[in-house]
Amino acid sequence: MHHFVERNGSRGLSNDLDDRNSVMDSEYRVILNVGGVRHETYKHTLKKIPATRLSRLTTNLANYDPVLNEYFFDRHPGVFAQILNYYRTGKLHYPLDVCGPLFEEELKYWGLDANEVEPCCWMTYTQHRDTQEVLQTLDKLDIEIDEESFRNEAEIYKRFGWEDDYHNDSLSMWQKIKPKIWRLFDEPSSSQGAKIIAVISVFFLIAAILVFCLKTHPGLRVAEISTVSNASSAHNVTSPEVRSLHRRHYRSLPFKYRAASIGIDQRNSKPHPGFLIVETVCNIWFTIEILIRFISCPSKVKYFKAPVNIIDIIATLTFYVDLLLTTYGATADLEFFSIIRIMRLFKLTQHSSGLKILMHTFRASAKELMLLVFFLVLGIVVFASLVYYAERIEPNPNNQFQSIPLGLWWAIVTMTTIGYGK
Repeated sequence: MHHFVERNGSRGLSNDLDDRNSVMDSEYRVILNVGGVRHETYKHTLKKIPATRLSRLTTNLANYDPVLNEYFFDRHPGVFAQILNYYRTGKLHYPLDVCGPLFEEELKYWGLDANEVEPCCWMTYTQHRDTQEVLQTLDKLDIEIDEESFRNEAEIYKRFGWEDDYHNDSLSMWQKIKPKIWRLFDEPSSSQGAKIIAVISVFFLIAAILVFCLKTHPGLRVAEISTVSNASSAHNVTSPEVRSLHRRHYRSLPFKYRAASIGIDQRNSKPHPGFLIVETVCNIWFTIEILIRFISCPSKVKYFKAPVNIIDIIATLTFYVDLLLTTYGATADLEFFSIIRIMRLFKLTQHSSGLKILMHTFRASAKELMLLVFFLVLGIVVFASLVYYAERIEPNPNNQFQSIPLGLWWAIVTMTTIGYGK
């Protein structure tokens, strides 16, 4: 009986201690209801990261419920689970089922630094930043992928700064026509007529490039007869019949033999007159297109800031300057500048969203491309130096690596898989 009393007494004492410990433990615990999901942790856990929203919890806050003895936050419960684990473990991980901007917004609300994300989650977390940069770039490119945007007249007039006039229904006739002309020549996807204009523009562009290239072919050039035939002197070719016979004989010869038959330098040849006609027609179209796009553009400053527009204007001006010099018999020293006409190929970016994206991809990857070029140059210099000194070790009468610059050329054509590697 005595042992029974002692046993019951010790059991009651332990129960009292457990009750006291549970009461004391409950005083240090805090219940957080986030988005309907209840989380329970210790108060000292929330004090681990000072100057945050959770570290400053008091019963005086409006979101504290004294009946349920909990704090309610109408926030994302999934993100909060990772945030609470950050307080517990000191490591912030990124949940894969949450979008990056939402995660950043939640961290900002709880007063946490987004740069504290663990390295294992950093690449996945920062992907949304790259995506946002790409979207901003595409917005600047003005790439329209939704045809409904072309039908939104309010958005169109907003580009021209006439939004108030549009809503007040006080647009003039020119204000109504100008956006339509601009879309016709600058937005190929805006209408069926704009697509036709784009096809015509691309046709003249390709024709101008082909003429620019083909007119340099020897078989498509006409020799300038400024000297006499090797067989007769100038004072002997005086009869009209003889000159006519010589002309028919000259035309019957292939081009490569014509210069030899009359004793002239082939460099004095000129393009066939037909090329000038085609070039003139193409440049008339380019001139009309430039004028219309300039007059109807929403912003003259943005028009002249666009590299494609500058190239188009300069290329068209070089044609008229070249035509003027040729007409008045001036020297063709400025003919070299006509090479800028080949830069018109960049106009194709106006008609292709894919080309616009490709150009800006190169621009966005400039640092990586420069790093690639750096390592390529590094390899070229190293291998050029090695092959130069390797050839100098043993006497070789046929040694072609007389200097490191010659070795540089060998390394370039070998590493870039262009050349022969000799």
